[in-house]
Amino acid sequence: MDFTLPAYREPDFSAPTLRDAPVARFEPAPANGVAPANYHATSIFPEYIQLSPGNWVLPTHSRMDCVVVREGEAVAVREFRNLRRGDAVAVGRGENGEDGIFVHTEGFGAAGEDAEKFSFRRSVSRETAFSVDYDELYALLRHERDHGRIVWVLGPAVVFDFDARRAMVGLIRRGFVHAVLAGNALAVHDLEGSMFGSALGQDIYHRRGRRLGHYNHLDVINAVRGLGSIEGAIAAGLVTDGVMHALHAKGVPYVLAGSIRDDGPLPETIAGSYEAQARMRAVTAEATTVIALATQLHSIATGNLSPSYAVWQGRVRPVYFYCVDMSDFVTTKLANRGSLGARGVLTNVQDFLVTVDRGLGGECREG
Repeated sequence: MDFTLPAYREPDFSAPTLRDAPVARFEPAPANGVAPANYHATSIFPEYIQLSPGNWVLPTHSRMDCVVVREGEAVAVREFRNLRRGDAVAVGRGENGEDGIFVHTEGFGAAGEDAEKFSFRRSVSRETAFSVDYDELYALLRHERDHGRIVWVLGPAVVFDFDARRAMVGLIRRGFVHAVLAGNALAVHDLEGSMFGSALGQDIYHRRGRRLGHYNHLDVINAVRGLGSIEGAIAAGLVTDGVMHALHAKGVPYVLAGSIRDDGPLPETIAGSYEAQARMRAVTAEATTVIALATQLHSIATGNLSPSYAVWQGRVRPVYFYCVDMSDFVTTKLANRGSLGARGVLTNVQDFLVTVDRGLGGECREG
């Protein structure tokens, strides 16, 4: 299956509603972290701001639930907490040009397809057939490897299984991973797999518990902290394979966002939630495809950080978002929170990774 990016259709600025629309209004932020009354909150869609008659500007990097700040002849989308007193913030709740702001929901075509008014199995469920989704994903990832930026959001289940862990390594090595977002657990148990062949004390192939295996992940954290970093553990020969090893070998950036329940944590894990969010947003701002695997909180967080479009090499294009989980809760939650473009694949992450790796020419083997 071949992949072609859909053409982006700009709004018709000659239409009367936009041709005659007023220039957008901006009011100063009254205090640090505070927006003026009647501020305009952003969505996941492309939004155009008219700075002067006929001059409609699209933010390069957007995010839902933020505000638009004027910066000379450009605009930036900024979180409330990052506002500074006096910043010029766009005001007006109209979305069809009446306030000089236009929310463009059909830039890549309408969502509907020709179909019967009534039919079975319209929504994604455990009974859904996903064959076409895999074929479309293979084509997309082959395109994105050289013409986009693929961000993976990984839960620890990715490294709990011998073959899934190896499949992920294969995808990294072959260039299908440009950045990773995860938590402390993903890195800890991947390193445990290298040092002990286990995850949370259970053998990652045979699933047999190791004697005193509940110490393994704590010993990993302690050893890595003693060496100062994951990179230090790799350099010392303590970690010789796995996802984190492959990321370092390929120079792929990653963000490990900490949580309240973290053990240790590893030196690279970011303790402050807003610092972690800022680091994650820097990654998602450059993403053109996001694939979230078996991690509810990180998937939802990344969905909230990801707009439906990206400006890539001067071209407006869609951002593709896949969410893979055993439960439909995550995809439903993403849609309820506004991540309308998220595509769900309901399966276990081990089968998904092995299938994708093989579909992209891998053999699910590290060696």
